Amino acid sequence: MQVMEPLKNAYNSSFFNAFLQAFKEIQPQIDTPAFLQAIFTEAWEQMELKQRMHHITVVLHSFLSQDFREAIQQIKQLIPILKKHKIVGGFEYLFLPDYIATYGTQFLVESMASFETITPFVSCEFAIRPFIMQHPKYVMAKINEWTFHPNLHIRRLASEGCRPRLPWAMALPEFKKDPAVLLPILEKLLNDDSPYVRKSVANNLNDISKDHPLILIEFTEKHYGETEKTDWILKHANRNLLKQAEPRILKVFGFGNTTQIDVQNFKLSTQKVALGEHLYFSFDLVNNAKKTLLVRLEYAVYYLKNNGTLSKKIFQIGQKEFPPYSINKIRKKQHFKPISTRKYHFGTHQISVIANGKEFDIIPFQLHETS
Repeated sequence: MQVMEPLKNAYNSSFFNAFLQAFKEIQPQIDTPAFLQAIFTEAWEQMELKQRMHHITVVLHSFLSQDFREAIQQIKQLIPILKKHKIVGGFEYLFLPDYIATYGTQFLVESMASFETITPFVSCEFAIRPFIMQHPKYVMAKINEWTFHPNLHIRRLASEGCRPRLPWAMALPEFKKDPAVLLPILEKLLNDDSPYVRKSVANNLNDISKDHPLILIEFTEKHYGETEKTDWILKHANRNLLKQAEPRILKVFGFGNTTQIDVQNFKLSTQKVALGEHLYFSFDLVNNAKKTLLVRLEYAVYYLKNNGTLSKKIFQIGQKEFPPYSINKIRKKQHFKPISTRKYHFGTHQISVIANGKEFDIIPFQLHETS
């Protein structure tokens, strides 16, 4: 099995040599050996990714102007130089917005303006959050303005930066408690031309649904059917509520009928599967209606936990229109390959089929060690 290189190792000598070559164009007098010595301290090897990022922020601060307004201008000058050197602003350059978040919260106007320059190079979705916490009225007004910005990266920042539950980021407890201020922002972006922006809007709405499912349900009922772009956003935003078979959401997306569909002949290829193998299964999806029905098909695996209980995880098969009075054979497989995000326990597991939110027969099977 191939071992992936830790992300933190992206900060290596090659990275810093390329960065310093560009940095010298705004600071020709920079002491390169001193910069590298400040980076590669004795503690460097023990630092994880985010620790290394912030350590670079602190070191950079000592080599920029100590006047924050001047330092901001130096960073803004650096962006086109990095691009000229063919440097793409991946996650490695998150220390640039981190510099603003660390040293700029008392320079609100300058910092917010700097985000407009930096975020097309490297996203400022993490860095803007301390500003939302400390200056909510000003920042949210600016975010509202950004929804009309011609640059798609800045429009995306308007959505991504205020997500209540942005992964790996500072939480925004006020928005988790009451997301009402977010809805007008997201409404302005519902028909955005950029898929990059629309995906962020969907993720923001999905975040909201984890604390306030009714808000997303009502938002979906209000806007579904307006445009194709809006419908895609709402479908993606409701992925968790669809898995939970929320009746109102199933109905909105046309999956309301469960009385005239049936699952028959649900069979497993074997009652025992070894770790590293696939479990094959099949079933017939029966449409007993005299009209075509739209059906959302899923299956659930009940994984055995260490304490003997079962943990249900739903997997989507797809959605399809099935002809009237039809019997449709479905064949699928589920892998049991070792993965880093799941620990398997040997013993009795279960599997079921779900159609339009209705769960049909549940069949047990045995997972055992590789023979």
